[in-house]
Amino acid sequence: MDILYTKPSITDLEISYVNDAVSTGWGKKCYNYINKFESEFAKYIGTKYAISTSSCTGALEMGLRALDFENNDEIILADINWIATVAPVIRTNARPVFVDIKENTWCIDPNKIESSITNKTKAIIATHLYGSLVNIDKLMYICEKYGLYLIEDSAEAIGSIYKGKKAGSMGDFGVFSFHGTKTITTGEGGMFVTNNKEIYERVLNFSNHGRCIGESKQFWSSMIGYKYKMSNMQAALGCAQLERIDELVTRKISIFNMYKEILSSNSLLHLNAELESTRNSYWMPTVVFNKELNLNKDKILSKFVENNIDARVFFYPLTMLPMFNEKRENEVAYDIHNRAINLPSYHDLTYEQICKVCSIVNELSEK
Repeated sequence: MDILYTKPSITDLEISYVNDAVSTGWGKKCYNYINKFESEFAKYIGTKYAISTSSCTGALEMGLRALDFENNDEIILADINWIATVAPVIRTNARPVFVDIKENTWCIDPNKIESSITNKTKAIIATHLYGSLVNIDKLMYICEKYGLYLIEDSAEAIGSIYKGKKAGSMGDFGVFSFHGTKTITTGEGGMFVTNNKEIYERVLNFSNHGRCIGESKQFWSSMIGYKYKMSNMQAALGCAQLERIDELVTRKISIFNMYKEILSSNSLLHLNAELESTRNSYWMPTVVFNKELNLNKDKILSKFVENNIDARVFFYPLTMLPMFNEKRENEVAYDIHNRAINLPSYHDLTYEQICKVCSIVNELSEK
């Protein structure tokens, strides 16, 4: 493809840190970059605690297990999500309850949550989709009213801000992804964050094969845990990326604003929304085409491929997947997914390339 939809921004700083980890990060130094990455990440997000993991999925699974759900306890989440958000729910023996999304943010619709709450409901997962933010105030009100946990899936929202607070810092815990497509990357990897000491300590124990904090005996595990650790070399890459986080987020926002400006005269589509008193980090600029154009995933994607532009389709509703039951009453989710596409947004994308992408978007919009 002439234009990719994503790739990481790697500089000499990242290379130097990784080389140092490869050369010296062994023995007593094998956790140096891990400890630094966790500490600096917690400071950036604004939480007391952070635990680096091998994936965001692993971070979410350990966090859910730390909450001690019983079989068939229910967890509410948006129908539009990547499978990685619901898989840990299933693996912790909870039952996912899928709720429709808002038409502007594509995140869970708070107004449709309460009708899905039962005496088995224990938590809500708020996924900040493509950098757009869930209305946290409304979700916190609901959680307080019904005594539920609030979990922030911030895999796609590093750098997004809700009324002065970073995405991931407001729920009982938050999780992040550092996959190679994300705004900052460690290749693969994730982070668990929380302000709750008890949850933090439980996840820390789980993350180390069930070896409890302060245990003096070698190889003594008190429970069955996980091996979801990040390597020191990955953390070295993460440390360098985190030093550049403001630059990387600013560039993402700049790319989105170019798309917005160029496409501003096109009334047959809409782009990512930004709620009042928030900052959208625009991890993935996204176009939703109007219904009247009669477009679908295949038509949209093939047009991009014909022009050597890599693009990514909007997530399917999870309830369309074969392992779940269809829930077509989630009308917004079932409607929007088939007429939307994520646009290229890597950091060194040029203005000319953005113009080319926009020209294809405008061609698709022609009646």
